[in-house]
Amino acid sequence: MHIKTAHTQTPYGDERSLFKIAAKRKILVMGLPGSGKTTFAKLLVARLNAVWFNADEVRETVNPDLGFTEEDRLKQAKRMGWMCDQVVKTGTYAVAEFICPTEETRNAFGPDYVIWVNSIEKGRYEDTNKLFVPPTEDARWDGNDLILEAGKTAEEWCDQAVEHLRTLENWNNKAPTALLIGRYQPFHAGHKTLVKEAIKRTGQCCIALRDVAGTDESNPYDFEKVAQNIMEACVEFGNKVTVVELPNITDVFYGRGVGYNIEELTLSDEIQKISATKIRAGDIDVHGQEKKG
Repeated sequence: MHIKTAHTQTPYGDERSLFKIAAKRKILVMGLPGSGKTTFAKLLVARLNAVWFNADEVRETVNPDLGFTEEDRLKQAKRMGWMCDQVVKTGTYAVAEFICPTEETRNAFGPDYVIWVNSIEKGRYEDTNKLFVPPTEDARWDGNDLILEAGKTAEEWCDQAVEHLRTLENWNNKAPTALLIGRYQPFHAGHKTLVKEAIKRTGQCCIALRDVAGTDESNPYDFEKVAQNIMEACVEFGNKVTVVELPNITDVFYGRGVGYNIEELTLSDEIQKISATKIRAGDIDVHGQEKKG
């Protein structure tokens, strides 16, 4: 009997059991002008080794065409969100720091986490004060977000935020977890979409690779190769993804009252058309796009 310690990073050799992916996220630091969000964001960026997008600098260099109308604020939020998305895809924290005064602008930005620097009741611009809606009133606000109140230094805020993020990002072996069992020969965009949906529904995902390498021509890749592909493809999901190796599971049986759900996730037609066979043949890439030449 092989007994492996759960969530121990041993990626190579006979005792390999897990590939853990470093946690990275898209963070919105928001608040009224003069709340101290820039000072805090500067410290947070240094602690996380993140890429920082300051609203004033972005307006001056990237978005000089935008003013402060509600329409322009929405465009600013969308553009900053897009830039952060590109950073997160590379496996790095992205921190955007701007007022982001309404639910509409916050939804346009699309944060993984919101950190609200709530240290003042009113800012220096009356029009912004009138426009500002606390993020706690947003439909998306939940316990993953954070409020920083007055009475602490920026350094204390930073310590609080880093500890909060660490708690959220760490894998929790006792937390509800989704299980995906497959060959992933190779892992492609369709599989990644399943992982994303599984994390969205459950909070974290265990990807279990069946040991089928070399059994036939449709299974050319070994555990290390597939696990590495998953690591590279899923880096933005952070520590909420774990990869483990299983025997060649062909049947799953269960008794009554097992305590977990079994469900088929139905993806879009476009995603379902991505074929691992065509990828192995070199006809398409892992995103389902035809290869030229």
